[in-house]
Amino acid sequence: MVSPSTPEQLSPSPFTVINVGAELFAEALRAQGVTVTSVAWRPPAGDPAALARLLADPAIDRANEIAVGRMLAAEPVLVDVQPARTLIPLFREAEGGYALLHAGPPISWERMCGPMRGAIIGACLYEGWAGNEEEATQLAETGRITFAPCHHYHAVGPMAGIVSPSMPLLIVEDRVHGNRTFAPLNEGLGKVLRYGAYAPEVIERLRWMQEVLGPALSRALRHIGGLDLRSLLAQALQMGDEGHNRNKAATSLFLRQLAPALVETGTSSAETASVLRFIASNDHFHLNPSMAAAKAMTLAGSNVPNSSVVVTMARNGVDFGIRVSGLGERWFVGPAQSIQGLYFAGFGPEDANPDIGDSAITETAGLGAFAMAGAPAIVQFIGGTPADALRYTREMYALTVTTNPQFSLPPLNFQGTPTGIDIRQVCRLNLPPVINTGIAHRLPGIGQVGAGIVHPPMECFISALQALADSRQTT
Repeated sequence: MVSPSTPEQLSPSPFTVINVGAELFAEALRAQGVTVTSVAWRPPAGDPAALARLLADPAIDRANEIAVGRMLAAEPVLVDVQPARTLIPLFREAEGGYALLHAGPPISWERMCGPMRGAIIGACLYEGWAGNEEEATQLAETGRITFAPCHHYHAVGPMAGIVSPSMPLLIVEDRVHGNRTFAPLNEGLGKVLRYGAYAPEVIERLRWMQEVLGPALSRALRHIGGLDLRSLLAQALQMGDEGHNRNKAATSLFLRQLAPALVETGTSSAETASVLRFIASNDHFHLNPSMAAAKAMTLAGSNVPNSSVVVTMARNGVDFGIRVSGLGERWFVGPAQSIQGLYFAGFGPEDANPDIGDSAITETAGLGAFAMAGAPAIVQFIGGTPADALRYTREMYALTVTTNPQFSLPPLNFQGTPTGIDIRQVCRLNLPPVINTGIAHRLPGIGQVGAGIVHPPMECFISALQALADSRQTT
């Protein structure tokens, strides 16, 4: 009978074991003094035969080169601010005159979460469609309001993302492809409409933004001939921003470039001072221009036949949806996920609404969590360590088609941010993209209660992969 042998008895010299899969085996070997390197591995997601065909399809590779080439070539320039009713066709076409845009994929009032319902009530009060909460709720419940995703009109809105006809919208023009994209102005933090608040001070602030802030920005932007957002974002990334949850540098650069024009075109010193004070006191002000710029870049890469590049990621607080360049305007939807992160004092996971907002358009364009390697300070807001920020960015290179040399990251030897999420690679690695985001309270009007990291549901990518495979079989 042969006596049991230890790993040391089986080999004359120390050796290292690479463990793939269950950590149980690695723990058993470590207990015997063996050096073990664990490799994170998951089986591919979706139909393996379909995935193999798509990975080997040169037509998809060529299409992806075109899609990301257009994304990288886009030149988003902030040119003006104008009322939404002049920019969004839905507001002129809606039957009965009541229409609102919202964040994420399509959703009905009956399925909406608390923050989105609160923001809709606030929008009805702001527009004068209702005199109180009860009247606004009844208006929504009876189906008299037409709801549509912001993305259906080349717009993006953070959190609830509600856009109503009177709201001033940022206008971003892609000087290469001719597209125009839109975003509302950022209200700041605290009790704001995008988190579902509709107290009198919220409505008063919205009206000031409509009557003072929007026109002031419009005059200043037209005076200077527009603001190059791609260049501004590139500078901000070198200064510690990532373009989603950290916008201090971008907001400062925005104010620095626009302040002289605000002074030169202002109607009074008091008005100009109020505008400058408002922007300077809101570190997140540039989130919305960044979102509109990211939308312009991803829109440029849209509708390329056969492309497997993701051009939309958006959440409505109930559903998470993606759209893929080669699959047109079709949404692929799964459940919005819980966010893992840091909570403000007095709040915890039981208070949180699931993931919500259009701001994941930044990650779709290679910003946000994809650029966290250049923004180590962000971990103080969302949790984790600077090493985690580096890891998140490095992981995303495996999911993307290329890098963006215009958005370079100093900690990675000025390597460009990972750009062009490929649903084939997401399914091959069974690894969804990473997103950093704010956490909204599940009840309307309370506001932000934290920030953290979230991943889309794999269902979105699996169903999109199958749709792409089906489309390739018919060609």
